[in-house]
Amino acid sequence: MSPEWITALVVAAVVVVLAVVIVLLIVLVKLGRTLDEATRAIRKAHENSEPLFVEANTTLTHVNTQLERVDGITANARAVSGNVSALTSLFTATLGGPLVKAAALSYGISKAVRARRAKAAGKDKRRPRRGRR
Repeated sequence: MSPEWITALVVAAVVVVLAVVIVLLIVLVKLGRTLDEATRAIRKAHENSEPLFVEANTTLTHVNTQLERVDGITANARAVSGNVSALTSLFTATLGGPLVKAAALSYGISKAVRARRAKAAGKDKRRPRRGRR
C-alpha cells in the first residue's frame, strides 16, 4: 500500500466519522427541540389543570351539600312513614274491629228487615238451596 492509499483511507475515515457526528448532532438538536416542546406542553397542561381541579373541588362540595340535604329529606320521609304506619296500626286496633262489627250488624239488620218485609208482603224471595244437606 502506498502512502497515497493510506492518506485516502484516513481521509475517507475522517469524512465518515464527521458525517456520523453531523448526523448525531442533527438528531440531538431535534431531540432537544422535541424535549423543549414536551416541557412547554407539560407546563401548559399543569397551568390549565389547576382551574379544573379547583372547579371539580367546588362541584364536589356542592354535590356533598346536596347529598346531605337528600339524607335529611330521606330521614324525614322515613320518620313520616313510621308515624303513618303507627297511626294505621292504632286506627286498625281501636276502630277497625268495631267498624267491621258495626258493618256486619247493619248488613244483618238490613237483610232481616228486607226478609221480614218480603214475608209480610207474601213474597218469600229465598230459594231453596241445592246440593247441601
